[in-house]
Amino acid sequence: MVLEMVKMMRREMPKLGTRKLMFLLQPFMETHSIKMGRDALHGLLQDHNLIIQNKKRYARTTNSNHWYRKYPNLINGLCVKESERLWVSDITYISIAGGFSYLSLITDAYSKKIVGHCLYKTLESIGCVIALEMALRNREKDTSLIHHSDRGIQYCCHDYVNILNKESVKISMTESGSPYDNAIAERVNGILKTEFGLDKTFKNYIEAKEAAAGVIPIYNEKRPHSSCDYLTPEQAHGEFGELKKRWKPITT
Repeated sequence: MVLEMVKMMRREMPKLGTRKLMFLLQPFMETHSIKMGRDALHGLLQDHNLIIQNKKRYARTTNSNHWYRKYPNLINGLCVKESERLWVSDITYISIAGGFSYLSLITDAYSKKIVGHCLYKTLESIGCVIALEMALRNREKDTSLIHHSDRGIQYCCHDYVNILNKESVKISMTESGSPYDNAIAERVNGILKTEFGLDKTFKNYIEAKEAAAGVIPIYNEKRPHSSCDYLTPEQAHGEFGELKKRWKPITT
């Protein structure tokens, strides 16, 4: 019964890991009087070749060698306690036959909800602009907001900066080229690729675009997030106060 539930959940979230499966399975197991801890679930998945092996991939999508103005980092030490106070933006590549397309994402730092997205055929700024316009259309609060990104030309260009200034959104940028300076955005990129199958090679741009548009609502509405007390991003978006982190830091 547990294996069937796992297979059903993974039809929508193909690479959902053991911890999150355990969290989602708890009501089902309580209803059916199934006593199984996380280690037992991990063993069951292992016995049936259902353990997820993540692949690490990195491709450079940032060109910060340009003459546009670069903005200071406003978020060092910032503690965000509600949604729509800080957005983080990033671009990741999606493989298609014969090349790449580029997925621009804007994520709410508090709830980890993807509030704007666009898959575009090139690295031109228009893809980022479309994602930003979507995020602004979906905005629910009239709060002071910071937009944080790397120093890529797409985020520094006049078209992008002018929209942020018009909407009175403060501009913040990383101070180095390290992906760890924009960790939340990088983490969301990784989740969409490793857990939702966007790391595959698609036949063409249309197929990739449909795949991205299909998995983002599932990520937002159904995937429990360990940085948000196992709430989904959609649920966390309506919360206030510091959210409990359920992940354990890596120790050496």
